[in-house]
Amino acid sequence: MSCRNSIAAALLALVLPLAPSAAVANDALARKHGCLGCHAVASKLVGPSYQDVAARYAGQPDARATLSASIRQGGSGKWGDMAMPPQTKLSDADVQRLANWILGGAK
Repeated sequence: MSCRNSIAAALLALVLPLAPSAAVANDALARKHGCLGCHAVASKLVGPSYQDVAARYAGQPDARATLSASIRQGGSGKWGDMAMPPQTKLSDADVQRLANWILGGAK
């Protein structure tokens, strides 16, 4: 290994542990947009837990599209009487990241 490669590998080893994981980044995204005011990872609050949402959509080929639409448009009646307000101010990228994170059990 060349000196340049050794230095690059050493720097990478120092930087990677400092980079936020996808789970931490998406948890921060959910906090930023107020999602955790009504939802928790493992327990029901006002709305269902993210793990319950992931379980309901497990194995459905259109799960990401369906959940993304629910996040964007809001809705009611799927999980009880409480309505979820539409999240129209989220970017498409943030909606997709949140949907992927939730479908992964918010891990």
